Amino acid sequence: MADTTRDSSRKSVFREYAEAIIVALVLALLIRTFVVQAFKIPSGSMEPTLLIGDHLLVNKFTYGVRNPFNGEVWISLQEPARYDVVVFRYPRNPSQDYIKRIIGLPGETVEIRDKKVYIDGEPLDDPRAVFRDDDILPPSRQPRDNFGPVTVGPDELFTLGDNRDNSHDGRFWGMVETTALRGKAFVLYWSWDREETGVRWNRLGQRIE
Repeated sequence: MADTTRDSSRKSVFREYAEAIIVALVLALLIRTFVVQAFKIPSGSMEPTLLIGDHLLVNKFTYGVRNPFNGEVWISLQEPARYDVVVFRYPRNPSQDYIKRIIGLPGETVEIRDKKVYIDGEPLDDPRAVFRDDDILPPSRQPRDNFGPVTVGPDELFTLGDNRDNSHDGRFWGMVETTALRGKAFVLYWSWDREETGVRWNRLGQRIE
């Protein structure tokens, strides 16, 4: 009789642990799918806003509750805005995630002339853009410094990297569909400098703007 009770008690404890683990995994999956997700910066296309080795959190709830399979918005909360830093599925390879800044919104005409961005024919105040190459490339060579004009379609966004002379962005592969958005980047939680092999303590906790 005592052995039966002991076995039952062991099974009960095992079941409690199993249930707790399952609940924790389900909650973690739901949070990652609908609320917040961590990403790491692998390139310098968003410098100096984001550095190689920065680890950031993306708010997946900012623009609403989405279908995790096709990106369709179930409950809309906020529209993507100019200058938002967003993570999205790369249009040419949806298995990859890219991070860029929103520059052009649906219905707007975007043009770049000699590195200067114009929206609907008006120059854009773009204080976050950084240029590290004084050369201006002609459009016949590549669209880095002279691009468009192009009109952003419905449910599309035009994005650029802050490091304008070294960013593979909308100038080269076009628009981002709003259904491809993962969310809005909002805070750095870790940053590792590979060259100095050290933590960038001054960046931890910084808001991404």
